[in-house]
Amino acid sequence: MIIITGAEGFIGSCLVAGLNASGYHDLVLVDDFGMPERDLNLTNKSFNTKVPRTELAQWIDENHRLIQFIFHIGARTDTTESDEAVLKELNLDYSKMLWLKAVKWGLPLVYASSAATYGNGELGYDDIDNTLPQRLMPLNLYGKSKNDFDQWALAQEQQPYFWAGLKFFNVYGPNEYHKGRMASVVFHAYNQLQQSGVVKLFKSHHPDYKDGGQLRDFVYVKDLVNVCIFLMEHRKNSGLYNLGSGRARTFNDLINAIFTALHKPLHIEYIDTPLDIRDKYQYFTEAKMKKLRSIGYHHPFTSIEDGVMDYVTNYLVPHKRI
Repeated sequence: MIIITGAEGFIGSCLVAGLNASGYHDLVLVDDFGMPERDLNLTNKSFNTKVPRTELAQWIDENHRLIQFIFHIGARTDTTESDEAVLKELNLDYSKMLWLKAVKWGLPLVYASSAATYGNGELGYDDIDNTLPQRLMPLNLYGKSKNDFDQWALAQEQQPYFWAGLKFFNVYGPNEYHKGRMASVVFHAYNQLQQSGVVKLFKSHHPDYKDGGQLRDFVYVKDLVNVCIFLMEHRKNSGLYNLGSGRARTFNDLINAIFTALHKPLHIEYIDTPLDIRDKYQYFTEAKMKKLRSIGYHHPFTSIEDGVMDYVTNYLVPHKRI
């Protein structure tokens, strides 16, 4: 059995689909079930059983002999969350519980960290230096909760025989209909374009960047799933890993790809970045991917042109899920 936490969410449900496509069907799906829009993400998925998030610890103790792998994807991912107690419970304490269960029962573990741990990027995006998380200064409490767990994991004397913490960069792709304001730029821009024919982007308030020239590492969710499955089958070289495309692209490039996919003329309007987030705005993110490549992952990452074309034409336009 393979456990997937956050199985009804955006990335978790895409991982379930990817595992099914790779021939894995003995899956244990973990989440807070019962939300109709998220429930649809599991339509036509093949799995063994569902376990409510609050019952997983006991379920692992009772069924550990049957478990082959744990993917811990579930988390509170709202970057504007201000309740530290919620983030401690869901992103730190729950992750510690799974880590300790993996140690106790000899189970391999892959968990979702985040590029939000890197803060404004002033210390770079290096996943090789294990002392870096101690010096990072995330820009929000969500990023701090993820970095707190990364630090805790690295400090543990007892570790799962294989583990990997994946620092997801700007992920986009199918099954994010339920995410509201936390959905990807592609999702929001597509909806703006369909409603008004115009996409609004933040102006640059940095002299080194033109309007729309802010750079992000956008990674297609299908590439992320491929890396997760590779690590499950690889099961060595534990540690923290960046998971982006390895190439920063501008917001203008991204939006142009959406207009191209829809065969519409490019129309972007630039608006001021709100004052309350202006001083925390990131102008550049780019995952260094040398570490993942060094352990044998050689598959190419999808360009934003190809990823956006697939996402828009095969999922957003027909309003389909993966």
